[in-house]
Order: sequence, then C-alpha cells, then structure tokens
Amino acid sequence: MPEKDRPDHDEDVPVLTEMVEDEGQRRPAVDGPALEALARELERAVLERLGPEVDRVIEEKLAKNLNQVLGQGMDGVRAEITVTVRQMVREAIAASVARALSRTERK
Repeated sequence: MPEKDRPDHDEDVPVLTEMVEDEGQRRPAVDGPALEALARELERAVLERLGPEVDRVIEEKLAKNLNQVLGQGMDGVRAEITVTVRQMVREAIAASVARALSRTERK
C-alpha cells in the first residue's frame, strides 16, 4: 500500500523521499561587523579556556630550556672557576717558593 493511501499518513508531515525546503529556518547572512564581533568573542572564549593550559605548556618548555641553558652556563662557570682557582694556587705556591728560596739565598 502506498504511503499516501495509508490511514495514518498526514500529508503535512514530510517523508524521507520528499525534499522539504523550510524558508523560515534559513539563517540570514551575517554582516561584517557582526562577524568580527563573533570572531572576537570566539577568540576570547577559546583563550579563556585554553589560557591556563597554554601557560602551563610555556612554563614547562621554558623551565626545560632554562634548565638546559643554565646547566650549560653553570658547567662553563664551573670550568672557569676551576681554571682560575688552579692558576691562583699555582701563583700562590710559586710566590711562596720564591720567598722561601730568597730567604735561603740571603742566609
């Protein structure tokens, strides 16, 4: 039995085989200023929700990079201090030896 001949069929209710165009449901075109306002609001909402996560990721990456850079910097400073201290010790020993030798030569 065709659908239209069934007793429970209502002609006002569309069926899957019919194309329905509902003019009342069409959205009006959005003008430029409204679109800009919508874009700003969407950006604000996204940043508000993602802000803490973005901050966390930046801090993690920054901390990692800082640790790496500071570690390299500290290695360099440590090496410089080691060289400087060794040189100071050599100079101090050389000065002490020179003083001791000059005393023995005077005697």
